[in-house]
Amino acid sequence: MHNFRDLGGYRTADGRTVAWGRLYRSDSLSKLDDADWAAFLALGIRTVIDLRYPWEIERNGRVRGHESFTWHNLSIEHRPYRQAELGPEVDPVPFLAAKYAEVAEDGVAEMRAALELIAAGDGSPVVFHCASGKDRTGIIAALVLALLDVPEEVIVADFALTELATEHLVADITARMGRPPVWPGYGRAPEGVMRLFLAELTREYGSVRGYAEQRLGVDEATVRSLRDHLLEP
Repeated sequence: MHNFRDLGGYRTADGRTVAWGRLYRSDSLSKLDDADWAAFLALGIRTVIDLRYPWEIERNGRVRGHESFTWHNLSIEHRPYRQAELGPEVDPVPFLAAKYAEVAEDGVAEMRAALELIAAGDGSPVVFHCASGKDRTGIIAALVLALLDVPEEVIVADFALTELATEHLVADITARMGRPPVWPGYGRAPEGVMRLFLAELTREYGSVRGYAEQRLGVDEATVRSLRDHLLEP
């Protein structure tokens, strides 16, 4: 595991704090070894949301089953592409921001379901993940933090923390493919990607919350539940 982290500790615009130990983002949980598994169960997670394609799960596996949590597969991306095979001329900022915009238009039902699952609990811990914990996971993290009124600069900085794991993510794909990725941008999470994506949502819908309400159909009750379960005074 290279990119598992707690979304707690961030301050909101009204001075509240995202609670620790309630919402986690991650790379693929199929990589949990025995030592990691014990630590994972100790977190008391009750809901696992796997954002990958079903064929990724079939090829690479999923988190081990356990009676302590429920597992949900919500594939928010509908147009697969191979990042590792992109040419070195591809600028990751506009390219990935455009891919995120595709997900925002395609994965409406799945993203709404993911937000509702996160909001539905009583504060019991939830984790959501994709393969690297960067792109699909980054989109859901940004939506949740925005609905909690975490400032945009903080959302962008949270996205960019994946840069600390880039070297390990590249090593993973190299081991799996038998050669390094062609694309120098593989595993990278430049701040500009998330900044451009959020700006596009704001241009189109007035704000990220406007996108969630107008496009995803997220209602006031869901937003209120997110805030009640994930924020501390």
